[in-house]
Amino acid sequence: MRRLDADEATLWARVVATIRPLEPLKPRSAAPKAATAPPPKPAAKPAKVAPPIPPARIPDQKKPARAPANTLDGGWDRRLSRGIAEPSMTVDLHGHTLSTAHATLDAALDRAVRDEHRLVLLVTGKARRDGSGRGAIARAVGDWLAASRHAGAIAAVRGAHPRHGGSGALYIVMRRRRA
Repeated sequence: MRRLDADEATLWARVVATIRPLEPLKPRSAAPKAATAPPPKPAAKPAKVAPPIPPARIPDQKKPARAPANTLDGGWDRRLSRGIAEPSMTVDLHGHTLSTAHATLDAALDRAVRDEHRLVLLVTGKARRDGSGRGAIARAVGDWLAASRHAGAIAAVRGAHPRHGGSGALYIVMRRRRA
């Protein structure tokens, strides 16, 4: 357990000063007992309490782009979770930099919309959390898809079945084009 620094200790002292103990629970008894408690002592001068600390204000942030809607029916979800659905198009982002991967993904989505592909397999590689910098593409893909000019054409994004790449790949289900 780490020690509090001076600022944290001051803040904690202010928090502690605002705490009031709970009243003790009164035991349930059949007959009330006579009061035998000593008379209360005169109250000492109340301690000076610091004014309450206002809650931290979180700066206004730009709202994130809307993620693709979750609009699959049960049949689609079942087929995807079992690995039965076969992708009609595969995009592999291995070996790309962030900028070339983003451009490749955008071009692939453009092609999928134009050629009316329903299921696109996007192979990103596994995201790593060890701080090595590897897996940056896998971590960025969700934001790219949400902000894409083709976001309206995407019905859903799901993790891929192990036969199609597991946690290193995604299924992108495209909306059917209405006539």
